[in-house]
Amino acid sequence: MDSILVKGNGPLNGVIPIAGAKNACLTLMPATLLSEEPLTLTNAPRLSDIRTMTQLLQSLGVEVSALQAGKVITMSSHSDINPVADYEIVRKMRASNLVLGPLLARLGHAVVSLPGGCAIGARPMDIHIDALAALGAEIDLRDGYLHATAKGGLKGAVHEMRFASVGATENFVMAATLAKGTSVLKNAAREPEIVDLVACLRRMGAEIEGEGTPTITIQGVDRLRGATHPVVTDRIELGTYMLAPAICGGEVECLGGRIDLLSAFCEKLDAAGISVTETANGLKVARKNGRVRAVDVVTEPFPGFPTDLQAQMMALLCTAEGTSVLEEKIFENRFMHAPELMRMGAKIEVQGGHATVHGVEKLRGAPVMATDLRASVSLILAGLAAEGETLVSRVYHLDRGYERVEEKLRACGAQIERVAGH
Repeated sequence: MDSILVKGNGPLNGVIPIAGAKNACLTLMPATLLSEEPLTLTNAPRLSDIRTMTQLLQSLGVEVSALQAGKVITMSSHSDINPVADYEIVRKMRASNLVLGPLLARLGHAVVSLPGGCAIGARPMDIHIDALAALGAEIDLRDGYLHATAKGGLKGAVHEMRFASVGATENFVMAATLAKGTSVLKNAAREPEIVDLVACLRRMGAEIEGEGTPTITIQGVDRLRGATHPVVTDRIELGTYMLAPAICGGEVECLGGRIDLLSAFCEKLDAAGISVTETANGLKVARKNGRVRAVDVVTEPFPGFPTDLQAQMMALLCTAEGTSVLEEKIFENRFMHAPELMRMGAKIEVQGGHATVHGVEKLRGAPVMATDLRASVSLILAGLAAEGETLVSRVYHLDRGYERVEEKLRACGAQIERVAGH
């Protein structure tokens, strides 16, 4: 397995282009199953998760091509579609469950393995099952597979989710586009990736209102057409690279960045003493004078502070002046990076869903191990600001969510390289 070697060497200065959103692209790709006409996505990120979703769609009978070095993905579901999403592919990535709603809407039946992904908590499928059952689907679990049928097709309904699940919102909305009649989803997730999905579905001819609010209304149509759609900026990659000059000093412009994608995060950076300004091309980030100030963070569904930036924010707060408390309210088991940061000299106490970080003046380089996608990049960020060398192992997680990390950071003056595994 590859490792990443980082040497702390002072401030970062330069420009970092932000890719299209992984979580948006992984949601948009299954939407091709809703139409026999081609769907083309531009501004696609080049990540291992995108390749996994490509393999899954191809196994279902979808024709998928990558153009312009992977930045454009064209898909066509005009041929016979296979309703079975096999465990061997689905186990690699949680987002695989997003084929369930489209397959049900298109074929009236689907067999989808329970998904895999990062080991950061239960992330239960029952919210998805309840949402699709409201549309008339009958779903039961046998031998690790969800067997779903909708005899006579899906029918519009009103459903309120007990938790604002992003994936369940996406599955419900996609399925409801071809259901008979009107569907209303209450307590819907409000993430930008859902707004982006609805924009794409509208281009395909869907009739949807209320995206970005807790109530989404979908008027079912007989068929959807093809479309071309640009993937929204990846707000998690954006937030990650905004933290690089915050941790190391210097000034970095993140191309394609928008404050509205990360308003709660930007507020915390401001409170910590980090300057964020809008430019013609994105966001410019710089650390104000002196050490970063301690701030408290609570992860919440959008528009709150993203759980996917909690690990990276912890890396920043390790060298802040004062004591910070981070509360993780989205996923359990999401402080697995804390012991690794402590190997670098951080002072962190974890108790249940709370982590207390006592800022130290300097971190020290050390060999550390990535436990999940966001933890891996938090350790790289910490290494950029640490004295000496940090070797981050098990970075296969990293390639699931960040394209060309070393290249982007090196362009701003970082000393970082990939060390090939044996």
